[in-house]
Amino acid sequence: MAKKNSAGKTAKPAKAAKATPAPHADGAPGIDIGISAGDRRKISDGLAQVLADAFTLYLKTHNFHWNITGSMFNSLHLMFETQYTEQWNALDEIAERIRALGFNAPASYGEFTRLTSIREEAGLTDTADWREMVRQLVAGNETFCRTARKALKVADDAGDDPTTDLLTQRLNVHEKNAWMLRSLLQ
Repeated sequence: MAKKNSAGKTAKPAKAAKATPAPHADGAPGIDIGISAGDRRKISDGLAQVLADAFTLYLKTHNFHWNITGSMFNSLHLMFETQYTEQWNALDEIAERIRALGFNAPASYGEFTRLTSIREEAGLTDTADWREMVRQLVAGNETFCRTARKALKVADDAGDDPTTDLLTQRLNVHEKNAWMLRSLLQ
């Protein structure tokens, strides 16, 4: 039988006490953003892979910008510059989201190499084959999209709207880049 309060209304059951995150050793408060520590870890791990793919693709795009030659030089030099500049700026957003979730962002070539899904392919500085450069960038952008979609699902399942928004924006950019690059080969 439900208990009645002093006004004769049925009393609501008491809410379980919310666990307060333990403070850090330095006395700073623990993270309490409405996402469990376990989910924050999973999201952060996915974002670390996204960051590794983003950095690898940035580096590859910048390499091709520096080393393009031939009849497509001007248009591809400018296209690659536009893409790598946008990619560079996005790296900070991804890394800062990892930090906001309470974890360190990967920040070394070794970590990026271990985490990336983008294959290392032979450099093209000797051949400067623009078609192969474009093909590799199409593949890299699509690989990034697959990695981002996996991370987005984890973030969405955890109710992490800022991360889903960030990843949705990144998907829009990389899908568009893949389309534009692919169009050059058709």
